[in-house]
Amino acid sequence: MTTEILINAADYETRIALVDNGHLVEFHVHRPSEKGMIGNIYRGRVVRVLPGMQAAFIDIGLERTGFLYVDDVYISINELEQRLLGQEQQPCGKFNFTASTSDNEIRRLSGMNIEDLLHEGQIITVQVGKDPIGTKGARLTCHITLPCRNLVFMPLTDHIGISRKIENETLRQTLRERIETLRPAGTGFIVRTIAEFADMEELEADMEFLLHLWDEIQDIISNAPAPSLVYEDLDITFRSVRDLFTAEVNTLIVDDKDTYEKLLQFIKIFAPDLRHRINFYQEKAPLFEANGIEMEIGRLIEKKVWLRSGGYIIIETTEALSVIDVNTGRFVGKNDLEETIFKTNMEAVKEIAYQLRLRNIGGIIIIDFIDMEDELHREELFTSFKEAVKKDKSKINILKLTEFGLVQMTRKRSCENLKQLLCEPCHYCGGEGSLKSRRTICYEIFRKISRDSIKYKGDTITLVVHPRIADMLLKEEEHVILQLEHNIKKRLTIVPANNLHIEKYEISGQN
Repeated sequence: MTTEILINAADYETRIALVDNGHLVEFHVHRPSEKGMIGNIYRGRVVRVLPGMQAAFIDIGLERTGFLYVDDVYISINELEQRLLGQEQQPCGKFNFTASTSDNEIRRLSGMNIEDLLHEGQIITVQVGKDPIGTKGARLTCHITLPCRNLVFMPLTDHIGISRKIENETLRQTLRERIETLRPAGTGFIVRTIAEFADMEELEADMEFLLHLWDEIQDIISNAPAPSLVYEDLDITFRSVRDLFTAEVNTLIVDDKDTYEKLLQFIKIFAPDLRHRINFYQEKAPLFEANGIEMEIGRLIEKKVWLRSGGYIIIETTEALSVIDVNTGRFVGKNDLEETIFKTNMEAVKEIAYQLRLRNIGGIIIIDFIDMEDELHREELFTSFKEAVKKDKSKINILKLTEFGLVQMTRKRSCENLKQLLCEPCHYCGGEGSLKSRRTICYEIFRKISRDSIKYKGDTITLVVHPRIADMLLKEEEHVILQLEHNIKKRLTIVPANNLHIEKYEISGQN
C-alpha cells in the first residue's frame, strides 16, 4: 500500500491531498483571503454575558464576536475573589474548585455560573477552537492547547492523556510514565498517535519546545492590548506535515520551489528522519491532474454518490445537521429483497465513512440506511460502520441503529466542510441550491491560464467572464492578475458578459 501527500501551492491558494493507495482520502484547502483561525490565541474583551445561555460574547478583534461557554472559562482565583467580594457576595470558598499551585488558575468549577466568572469589559485570554461557520462566530475556549509533532501541551491543565488509537496497554503505561518523569508540576500533555514509536529524547525535545513557546506567549500576553492576536498557529502546509506526515506516508510531493525549501527546513527540526521522503515535482503536467486528483475534487460537491453495485447515497447538509440517504438505485440483486438491501447497506457503510472524512462533514449526522428485518444483519451493519470510521482522526460518537434503520452520530466539527468552502449560495435560486464560489472560479481560471498560456497565440489573452467574476478579478484578485501576467509574459484582458452563466468563461489568444 502506498500513501502520499500531494501539495499544490500557489500565491492565492494551497491545496493538500492525502492519497492512500491511489484514492483521495483527505483534502484540505488554504486561501490567504479566507484564513482559518483554529489554534490562534487572542487577548479578548468580554462584551456581553448571557446568564440564560451560560455563555459570553468575546471581542477578539474580528468582524463577529466569539462565543465562550461557561465550561471553557479559566480565570485567576484572586480576580474571582475580588469580583465576588466587590458584589458583596460570599468569598470563593463557597464554591468547589481546585487550583494549580504554580499559576493560581482555577482548574475545576462546580456550582459556578457564567455571571460569577465574567463581567462586561473584562480582559481574558482565549483560543479559537472552532472557526466561524455560517452566521455563527468563532467558538472560543480558555483551555489553551499547543500541539507539536508528538505531544499536545495543555499549560492550564494537570493531566496526562494518551491517544485512543494507541491500543497496547503496556505501551500506553510506558508513555504515561515517560511524560510523568519529564513534565513540570501542574501542566498537562497528550501523547499523539505518531508518538507510538518515539524515544525519550524525541518526547523531551517536543516538551522543551512547547514549554519555551508557552513562555514566549505569556510574555506577549502580559503586554498585549485587548482585543489583539497574541499567537498564530502554523499555516495549513506546516500543519499537514506536522499532523499527517507520519512514518506510514511513503512520500510528500510539492510543486512549488519556495514551499519545498521551507518544508525541508521545517522537517529538519521536527522529523529529520523523514527529510528524504520530501520531493519537488517538476513535470510539465500539473501535479493534481497527473495524479487524477482534480477529477475527484470535482465530485466532492455533488449530492449523489454512486456505489459500485448500482446503488447510491444522497448527502444533504443543513446548518443544523447533515443527512445521508441510502438507495438501491439500479441494483436489483440476484436472489431476494433482503439480500439486495443488506448488500447495498454494507457497501454504503464504507462509502459513507469515506465521504465523511473526505468532505469533512461534522456536527450531527443522520444516516438513513434501507430498513432490514433481519436482526443479525442490523448488528453486522452497525459493527461494520464502527469499524469503517476507525481511520478517521476526528472524534466520532455513534448511537445504535434505530428500528427505522437510522444511525445517529456526531463528528467533531471545527471548520467549514468542503462544500461550504468551495461553494457559495446560488444567487439565481435565492440560496436553495449552490454554485461554485466566485473565488473558486477565479482560481480555476488562473490554473487553466498558467497551464495553457503557451497555447494562446499573441501577446494578449482575452478572458470573457460573468460580470461578478470580472469584478472580483479586477478588484480583490488584481494582485494575482499582475503576478500571473508577469509569470506568463502576456497581458490579460478581462471582458464582462452578462449572457454567460457565472460558472462559465471563455479564454482566447490574440495578436
